[in-house]
Amino acid sequence: MTDPAADRLLDVYRGAVRILTADETMRGLLTSGELAIAYYSPRGQEVVAAAGLAPLTREDYLVTTYRGVHDQIAKGIPLEPLFAELFGRSGGTCKGKGGPMHVTHPESGVMVTTGVVGSGLPIAVGLALSSQVTGDGRVTVATFGDGASNIGAFHEALNMASLWKLPVVFLCQNNRYAESTRYADCTTAPHIADRAASYGMVGETVNGNDAEALLAAADRAVERARSGAGPTLLEAETYRFMGHYFGDTGAYMDPAEFAAAQALDPVPALRARLLELGVAEDAVTAVERDAKAAVEAAVAFAKDSPPASLDELRRDVYREEVPA
Repeated sequence: MTDPAADRLLDVYRGAVRILTADETMRGLLTSGELAIAYYSPRGQEVVAAAGLAPLTREDYLVTTYRGVHDQIAKGIPLEPLFAELFGRSGGTCKGKGGPMHVTHPESGVMVTTGVVGSGLPIAVGLALSSQVTGDGRVTVATFGDGASNIGAFHEALNMASLWKLPVVFLCQNNRYAESTRYADCTTAPHIADRAASYGMVGETVNGNDAEALLAAADRAVERARSGAGPTLLEAETYRFMGHYFGDTGAYMDPAEFAAAQALDPVPALRARLLELGVAEDAVTAVERDAKAAVEAAVAFAKDSPPASLDELRRDVYREEVPA
């Protein structure tokens, strides 16, 4: 393939398929009883992560949320230690002590996964301030849901980031539901990105399920941050195909709206777009086959990894003094 745009879109598809395969596998393990953890499926939001984080380098920072496995995979956490962490095993990114709601992997730039709604926004501002002070050239992206835009930390973080022109992108993954509350029932602004004007920063709303549109918007936001022009509030409109947590039936979701969203499933839509652009079917199939093999290997690694030993119980809680 010689078309750079199509090559890049295939890379986005590669990430989206890895996310989809990992999520389907996790839900299968939970349904079968092989695994029992708190799990927040990103089904329906695969392209948001794969395209929205595509402009980042490995050295750039990411702050995500408990519904963050798609972001973690898109940012480059290897699947084997990621699955081991989800299983609570010693081979995990945090030795099995963080679990699904607190995945951290600085080697991939995943600095924080927070279980507290909106709490990652001020942390991202701190990371971005550090990059500005040290001049390391890094960009920080904070991903969060629409519900998080209604807490105080959202205002505080965006105000400070704009005031100091910090290299940060606030990526709102607007999946239309804050837990079980519809967007329209808790927010009057038509678009969350409209709020950017209050802070004198750039705001943009984009179809988060359109990989090409989101890629272009994310490119602009990351370049703006990296060049010193300041932060962006980027709203990627999407839809959550699962309940708030695994086991939530989603009875509060409008059936007609839900069916319409599923009919526009972003992963097969991106697949169709690749074929339309002339990408060979064999290349697309190879991506899907590789994702399946990688996830199967990650599950096997997690199952073979032992639980954390008891001597790890208090380790990583306090700083350990190194003998002189």
